[in-house]
Amino acid sequence: MSAVLVGCECCGVAAAVPHQDPATRWRCPSCGHRLRLPEPMSLQHTWAWLAASALLYVPANLLPIMSTANLLGRTRYTIVGGIGELWDAGEWLLAVIVFVASIAVPIIKICVLALLAWTVRHAPQWRRPERARLYRAVDAVGHWSMLDVYVVVLLSGMVHFGNLANVQPEPGLLAFAAVVILTLLAARSFDPRLIWQDHG
Repeated sequence: MSAVLVGCECCGVAAAVPHQDPATRWRCPSCGHRLRLPEPMSLQHTWAWLAASALLYVPANLLPIMSTANLLGRTRYTIVGGIGELWDAGEWLLAVIVFVASIAVPIIKICVLALLAWTVRHAPQWRRPERARLYRAVDAVGHWSMLDVYVVVLLSGMVHFGNLANVQPEPGLLAFAAVVILTLLAARSFDPRLIWQDHG
């Protein structure tokens, strides 16, 4: 029976995995983490997800993500506009949290993943331990970018008083959610073992 040597993404131990059924979930003998066979098109998939997320990042920040309606009319809010209103209202901590989760984290993830994918091909030996730590950090904070989506969905469900007041999601929310999901897919498709290879 043929076997392939697979490195654990968690602890780095190399394990011999029978190369028969790629759908079978093999576990690391050291830490129990699920082993993944190397994907031949890992970098191409990562670049595709990153390109799509970068394209949607602009409408996600320019289009309104939610609107509120009351007796005085309807008001639409973008992410940047919402941060500005929180800052003007004196909610500085909340404004900083929303800025970090909704503006900074997505663009940092896109830039870091692009750097990781680029260095695999063009600078494979450059700062390997630091790049591995960067990947783990990006993978860990990915879902926190969904903060705005959670807030708007909760408000839409809770604030509904007929014609008096209600909150509705807007197209920008869909674009923002797509950016977050695409960056998660980009991080998942990137094989961190490529960082330790001499050639992409």
